[in-house]
Amino acid sequence: MIRVKDDEQLLVGLDIGTTKICVVVGKASESQVHIVGIGSHPSTGLRKGVVVNMDSTVNSIKKAVEEAELMAGIKIDSCLAGIGGAHIKSFNSNGVVAVKDREVRPDDIDRAIDAAKAVAIPADRELIHVIPQEFIVDDQDGIRDPVGITGVRLEVKVHIVTGSISSAQNIIKCCKLAGLNVDDVILCQLASAEAVLTPEEKEIGVAVVDIGGGTSDIAVYANGAIKHTSVLPFGGNNITNDIAIGLRTPIDDAEKIKKKYGCAMASLVGQNETIEVPSVGGRKPRTLQRKTLADIIEPRVEEVASLIYEEIKKSGLEKLLASGVVLTGGCSNLDGLPEMAENIFNLPARKGDPIGVGGLIDVVNNPAYATAVGLLLFGFKEGRGKKRGFDATRSMKRLFSNQKMLTKMKDWFKEIF
Repeated sequence: MIRVKDDEQLLVGLDIGTTKICVVVGKASESQVHIVGIGSHPSTGLRKGVVVNMDSTVNSIKKAVEEAELMAGIKIDSCLAGIGGAHIKSFNSNGVVAVKDREVRPDDIDRAIDAAKAVAIPADRELIHVIPQEFIVDDQDGIRDPVGITGVRLEVKVHIVTGSISSAQNIIKCCKLAGLNVDDVILCQLASAEAVLTPEEKEIGVAVVDIGGGTSDIAVYANGAIKHTSVLPFGGNNITNDIAIGLRTPIDDAEKIKKKYGCAMASLVGQNETIEVPSVGGRKPRTLQRKTLADIIEPRVEEVASLIYEEIKKSGLEKLLASGVVLTGGCSNLDGLPEMAENIFNLPARKGDPIGVGGLIDVVNNPAYATAVGLLLFGFKEGRGKKRGFDATRSMKRLFSNQKMLTKMKDWFKEIF
């Protein structure tokens, strides 16, 4: 068993994806997260990031957790879970309050954020994140931390992420049935960004595009803050289906062919390269040119990249992406994808491997593990794995952490007793 020192804490990230369930275990010290275990298992119970088969999802989570436990030598009973899917919606908001004592204090910030999130949200949706982008004190904007600054008016701009209550509850229920408590639920692309971006990229502007099996998740950063997030309901599975139909081969074999021989640009494939393609119905395998496979993949990848670019343009932020595009997720391992992205976006593009962690770096050095590693880094940054919950418990904690409310309640009890 791994021994954890007093100044260390274990973090567990659970990425529940459409094509795979991934568990990454990290040991957090004062300065860094060290990867000590990883587990992965194919996922069959989700469609486009949403649970459609509870039993299959629970079974996949259990298998991935068992593998991670075996590698790390620990017993896993809680996790930070990623959430995604087309049900995710986000928008920007702002809130303004008067500064009480002419000097900004933490409770002024809390009141400003409360004002910013006081927006109408449908009854079937729940807040997942309220992320401050910048603060404005009087006429001074671009402030990251306004505590101690003198002023009479405090404004905060925030990015609000909401999700379907039922989808979030289904993820939590699957985790509990697999024997895991959920410490927090974190948006997948925010986690991926935490794992693959540098502070410099976030500052001068960058888009993270996490292309998974069922969805493509987008996050745009500028001036060091998140500006836009969205989820599009297509991904690597669309490419796999095209290969299966175009080459008349089973889906499982099409996925293997895509991973081993796939290329996003036919011009990058040699004329004499060949591949062996299994047939359906017990027929003999066939030998085809690899360029034939690339000719099938290229139009679909071009379509997906174009739709992602249109989504970014719709947000009005395409001119802020001085650092270009960082591609992550399992599909970003496809040969030629960065080159295709550069052609579509007319911006520099690179593949995003997880950075900023220690330990078993070679094991997680793959864009497919970016979200799971990012969950650890997100939890480390937000409080080194302290439980923050994703239900009524979180609201109760906020209520009782409010000093003013505590004072009022003490007064009530004195009056009663």
